[in-house]
Amino acid sequence: MRLGINLGYWGAGMDGDNLAVAQEADRLGYDVCWAAEAYGSDAPTVLSWVAARTESIDVGSAIMQIPARQPAMTAMTAATLDSLSGGRFRLGLGVSGPQVSEGWYGVKFDKPLARTREYVEIVRRAMSRERLSYEGEHWTLPLPDGPGKPIKLTVHPQREHIPLYIAAIGPKNLEQTGEIADGALLIFPSAEHLEDTAVKYLRAGREKAGLTMEGFDVCPTLPLAVGDDVNGLADMFRPYTALYVGGMGSRKQNFYNQLAQRMGYEKEAAEIQDKYLSGDKSGAAAAVPHQLIDQTTLLGPVERIAERMQAYAAAGVTTLTLAPAGFTLEERLTALRAGTDALERSGLA
Repeated sequence: MRLGINLGYWGAGMDGDNLAVAQEADRLGYDVCWAAEAYGSDAPTVLSWVAARTESIDVGSAIMQIPARQPAMTAMTAATLDSLSGGRFRLGLGVSGPQVSEGWYGVKFDKPLARTREYVEIVRRAMSRERLSYEGEHWTLPLPDGPGKPIKLTVHPQREHIPLYIAAIGPKNLEQTGEIADGALLIFPSAEHLEDTAVKYLRAGREKAGLTMEGFDVCPTLPLAVGDDVNGLADMFRPYTALYVGGMGSRKQNFYNQLAQRMGYEKEAAEIQDKYLSGDKSGAAAAVPHQLIDQTTLLGPVERIAERMQAYAAAGVTTLTLAPAGFTLEERLTALRAGTDALERSGLA
């Protein structure tokens, strides 16, 4: 099992710290450094900055949002980043959520699976440097009855095949991801529930495409906090968990809330959402069960984290991406180093 690092969103006074974290991860031998985007910093700019200041670690978008860019633009960006980084780029895609898609980008959040499938097909064709033509429900290239003509990408990516990941949570999206992608980006993964909430759907998608799980990258992100007080460490993540389970998306469309329900927290997920959407964020955080936090993070001393890593590997994880917590840079770097120590102790390195 490999290790990755997730920098999250750039900004909020952590720019220099994030670069230092990425450089330390590079020195420690982490496999990939991911950057996110929502409605603040964009991922490609951050990744180009990181790639220019690291030596061997891959850089990946987790995610580049589908409603933010035309697919050909995404292919151009991916090819450019792969070329500039010396073949170290990984393209992670996702549809975002209805609030961001419609409120920020002005793109209707409808038929996300069909849009994703068409988007991936166009991106792959463009990155392969075919002359680009496509006829689908959501995109037609070139536009009919106009001056447009099929064009091919002029940039040569470093590699013939740039790894393509999709952020997936729901069963149908997970199955499609297994079918059309090279890897899956997961969030709030529980080793105890990973087979039933994710892997079986990914496997079904692979089988649909005539493939196995061999070579497919199951890549969840887990917050990491190191110390002896597991309960105290878990409390650090109460606001984070409450935000996603209670406040991310709408009452009817919150994929993280639905995931918590599939993990057996139906009553708790409803209470967290009710409190969060009513404005009681502290109450929502207090309502998050300790067990839910413990199952979806890496907490405790290095020995305990090593045991949890073994559980994730047994559940099918191939790249475990860490989001080291800490109020200072040194705390985050200490957690980062503990991640490699734990991997060594687990025997999975």
